[in-house]
Amino acid sequence: MLKIEHLTKRYGKKTAVDDLSLHIQPGEIYGFIGHNGAGKTTTLKSVVGILQFDAGQIFIDGDSIRDNPLECKRKLAYIPDNPDLYDYMSGVKFLHFIADVYGIPTAVRQERIQKYAELLELTGDLGQPISAYSHGMKQKLAVIAAWLHAPKLIVMDEPFVGLDPKASHLLKEMMREHCDNGGAIFFSTHVLEVAEKLCDKVAIIKQGRLIKAGTMEEVKGDDSLEEVFLELEAE
Repeated sequence: MLKIEHLTKRYGKKTAVDDLSLHIQPGEIYGFIGHNGAGKTTTLKSVVGILQFDAGQIFIDGDSIRDNPLECKRKLAYIPDNPDLYDYMSGVKFLHFIADVYGIPTAVRQERIQKYAELLELTGDLGQPISAYSHGMKQKLAVIAAWLHAPKLIVMDEPFVGLDPKASHLLKEMMREHCDNGGAIFFSTHVLEVAEKLCDKVAIIKQGRLIKAGTMEEVKGDDSLEEVFLELEAE
């Protein structure tokens, strides 16, 4: 579903991502872990076509994000760490705008908006301007927008920040359901307990370089993910 091959991204003399390769299969929830400044967000923005990169290739379901960006973007959704939505729109108008972008038929969009808004308890707020939303409400709206066109790949940067415990639990269920239906999820998080329980596979990045990746069992062994992460960070 997602192939990152020898990805390198530089900012001037600083190498933010250094020869990174990861393969994410359909059905997998793949966690991406590292300290602040390790290169996680740069990698995610490269995957979804926001950032150009200096070397390597990224493929979404067989298509190159560099050579065929529009086709790739039809197949994916991206939730940044701080959703920057159109504050002048109401929640429901924003969702219809996203549905228009992806050409979702009226009946299908109505059904999905109703389903996910009720699930995340946002239905009563959809008529309000986004400018009146709390951070958590904006995060919920961004989640609904991401799921709206049934993408094959969902990329998320710290998706649980700002969500209350119930909403976090519901998002985890949505993630699992998406992958059980053949999709894939690639997301960064600092909440290692969540990653350990939720992810099928995990990758740890340090100073732009991949230092460990594999199934959760392969990465952590008999230790906790937190113990492994702190040990690798200290080396």
